[in-house]
Amino acid sequence: MQTEAAILVELNAPLQLVSLDIPPLKSGQVLVKLAYSGICHTQINEIEGLKGDDPYLPHTLGHEGSGTILAIGEGVSKVIAGDHVVLTWIKGHGADIPSTQYTSFGNTINSGAISTFMNTAIISENRLIKIPKNMPLKEAALLGCAFPTGAGIVNNSCKIEADSEIAIFGIGGIGLSAVMAASAIGTKMIIAIDLDDSKLDYARTLGATHTINANNFDVVTEIKHITDNGMVDFAIEASGSTDAMETAYSSIKPFGGLCIIAGNASSSSKIKIYPMDLIQGKNIIGSWGGDTDSDNDILKYCNWHFNNKIKLSNLVSGEYPLHKINTAISNLKDGINGRALINMDLNKTKVNKL
Repeated sequence: MQTEAAILVELNAPLQLVSLDIPPLKSGQVLVKLAYSGICHTQINEIEGLKGDDPYLPHTLGHEGSGTILAIGEGVSKVIAGDHVVLTWIKGHGADIPSTQYTSFGNTINSGAISTFMNTAIISENRLIKIPKNMPLKEAALLGCAFPTGAGIVNNSCKIEADSEIAIFGIGGIGLSAVMAASAIGTKMIIAIDLDDSKLDYARTLGATHTINANNFDVVTEIKHITDNGMVDFAIEASGSTDAMETAYSSIKPFGGLCIIAGNASSSSKIKIYPMDLIQGKNIIGSWGGDTDSDNDILKYCNWHFNNKIKLSNLVSGEYPLHKINTAISNLKDGINGRALINMDLNKTKVNKL
């Protein structure tokens, strides 16, 4: 059995679409027919080598998506053939099988516990969440990374309440998801901060009550003007900019304010904070996937979708066939609003030999 896959052969180069031979399933692995895959800045960081040396080249990519179970390996009890699933990098229950290897015309192609830039993929059991079959697979693909991270920060890390005031720095996939989640629970003040007016307008359609263009205003000064007490209860940084991280920390209240860092900066980056802010009770933490309990939280967000608390379709900026994945990645780098999806059923093209 074979699959088409977009793989990273060398750093700072376009992904190559190739045909892979699928090996037999190991114990704890599952074979999935992908319906949709999301694209995340994490993949851009991998492609551009911002995570450091990559000893696994060539390898597959992608860590969020949706699909249907085709077959299960020995010992798998979480899903059966025919189940609809969300694929997520956030570990849940089940076997944790860290890697597999495909072949392409005699060449070895490495793969991790999850890969989604391919039509059919071998996935570790603990990276799959069974979802109701009436949950649309297009919207379900959004529940694999950006939405559970952004919404998880709001629900799990911040435990935001209706009278909270929150500032969200960076209106990409995670930032927009945080806006939607905060709006879903009725948060009274949701301030979206970005450098792009079109993104800020988009954030308002998803529930932001105020917006600030950081190119045009001093953000902390503007927040002081907007808020009741001069600062916010919570700040979420989702841009990956170290300047934004420092500003986000400066924008929270003393004696209990919380700043959560979710953006991906380069591994060599550093930020500066004032020790007196720490002494005065300002808090700063990082977030790994929004402290998401994937087995429970993803089903909760499916219920939010069914109950119209959120409209996940509003996050989708466009759909691309797999062979246009480099265009989708380029558009993401250019800051196109919302979340791009790879639709595996869109027109296909002939794959290449590696």
